[in-house]
Amino acid sequence: MTTKNNCLRVYLAASAALAVLLVATPARAQYKPQSIGAPATGEQFNIEVSAAYWYPTADITVASTSLNLLGTDVNLKNDLGLGDDRFPMIKIVLKPRRKHKIRLQYIPISYSETATPTRVLTFAGQTFRVGVPVDSSLDWKAMEIGYEYDFVSTNYVFVGGILEAKYTDVSANLKSVLVNGSESIKAPIPAIGVIARAYIVPNVSLTGELTGIKLPNTHSYSGHYADVDVYATLNLTKNIGAQACRNRTAASSCRLPSACRSCSPARPPRPHLSRDTARTRHRLRIRTR
Repeated sequence: MTTKNNCLRVYLAASAALAVLLVATPARAQYKPQSIGAPATGEQFNIEVSAAYWYPTADITVASTSLNLLGTDVNLKNDLGLGDDRFPMIKIVLKPRRKHKIRLQYIPISYSETATPTRVLTFAGQTFRVGVPVDSSLDWKAMEIGYEYDFVSTNYVFVGGILEAKYTDVSANLKSVLVNGSESIKAPIPAIGVIARAYIVPNVSLTGELTGIKLPNTHSYSGHYADVDVYATLNLTKNIGAQACRNRTAASSCRLPSACRSCSPARPPRPHLSRDTARTRHRLRIRTR
């Protein structure tokens, strides 16, 4: 009886081993481990296209001095009732060589609202009274083109420097039944920065990016710009990835010194725009080699 039981155990063990071998063989044949020395999954591309929705706050302040009237710092959210919204974003990264990247980005931003101010507002030489409804709008087109050089570049970590130009096209308009005021800013803004990325595992990475510029104070304008991105990326394949991002932007531009508030035709009024916002972004990345 004991011999029969021992034989039965041997047969069962052999059958189990054979079954495992039969199941594992095709799986092993399908699995192709990443070759030694190959870059991480998310870095094997020459062209990367990202499409995203991001969710900024409408906590934006605009001001414009004109016709010898000192402009009010108008907060679009608190004074004019503009609500937070989401906006699309397109980003393209070209990588002709391992350490060299060309970066392109475009974000169209547009807010509009009708609200009744609770205080007197002066904008673009026009005064908007308390209790009179105001139609307000802000259109902000942000475009970037830049060059990135990764001075540290391994298969799973890179650190690089960024040199870019941000072209800003902003127009703000306030309109009531009594008056209408509008102002716009169009200017290229140079920026420099750094970027670092590290892969926790071959298909999951964490990236931090900081760009900005401090414009010197002159007789006509001053300003600063800083943009911080921190995001995690899950690379589903070599060609498709998903990304979640947290961004902080602080900016102000084109405020005249107090001595220049009353402007002559030879020195036209310049608008002021400031922004200090946090935004969350979700992005789908598509790459090709």
